[in-house]
Amino acid sequence: MPVLLPPVLLPLVSSPHYSFDFPERHRFPMQKFALLLEHLQHLGIANTDNVYRPGKARLDLLELAHCPEYLNNFINGSLSDKEVRRMGLPWSEGLVKRTLISPNGTFLTASLALRSGLACHLAGGTHHAHYDFASGYCILNDLAIAALALVRQARVQRVLIFDCDVHQGDGTATILQDVAEITTCSIHCEKNFPQRKAKSDIDIEVKKGVGDHEYLNIVTDGLARALKTSQPDLVIYDAGVDVFEGDPLGMLNISLDGIRARDAMIIKTVRDLGIPLATVIGGGYDKDQAALARRHAIVVEEAHRYLSVL
Repeated sequence: MPVLLPPVLLPLVSSPHYSFDFPERHRFPMQKFALLLEHLQHLGIANTDNVYRPGKARLDLLELAHCPEYLNNFINGSLSDKEVRRMGLPWSEGLVKRTLISPNGTFLTASLALRSGLACHLAGGTHHAHYDFASGYCILNDLAIAALALVRQARVQRVLIFDCDVHQGDGTATILQDVAEITTCSIHCEKNFPQRKAKSDIDIEVKKGVGDHEYLNIVTDGLARALKTSQPDLVIYDAGVDVFEGDPLGMLNISLDGIRARDAMIIKTVRDLGIPLATVIGGGYDKDQAALARRHAIVVEEAHRYLSVL
């Protein structure tokens, strides 16, 4: 593997279409993506020189991980009422637009990481999306799409998807279950959504109520195991913040300092090994979407910090 020089600026990927007019009473925090970019701009981490804007993904890219009929039904608003309920989000043209861009955002982030060593997507982590149906606010599986695209294009031989969202990455696991070049590792709360778990290559279940110290040990050991098993040319890290002690869908007891320690450890471990790392924000829920955006910013802040001390 060639030695990668760190970029002067941390590459970030975002789109103005990630947040759009959305029912205020809905549980999904659709404005967090715009608020996240605004917060990073305020911190001076995001600016016009390092924010990349992805376009709409081509259908052949999406079809690497998804059923053509399902894609057509979603794009054209032809999903059944049952399918929309399982998706958990009201269908709209705005939803279609952002959904067709976000997987390309993760693909672009991974491509930037291969070039510069480290890059962050200010969205992504829709790991409950399955081959032919949406689930749990996830419509298209950006993690599977990006990893499959890079492998099929022979830009990498092996990818590790390291998922620390509090919920198991069931869609990622099922889509990639027969793809030897991609290792899926999910570290998630054992008593949480989805009720019926899939089988990742590595599943590590965390008991309800676990706090910072035990959780960090679990993640540290899990990362070492996953890296040894996969020997990856690229790591895609789902930095879900729904592990936070105040998250209404979390069931774990992880503080802000605990999240920061987790993200800093993962970034340092992977990059010190010379492995390119692409991050996505994953899940996180809060009526105070500005506070939620600040939690999602932690992984980007730690990536920026890592580069600044090199």
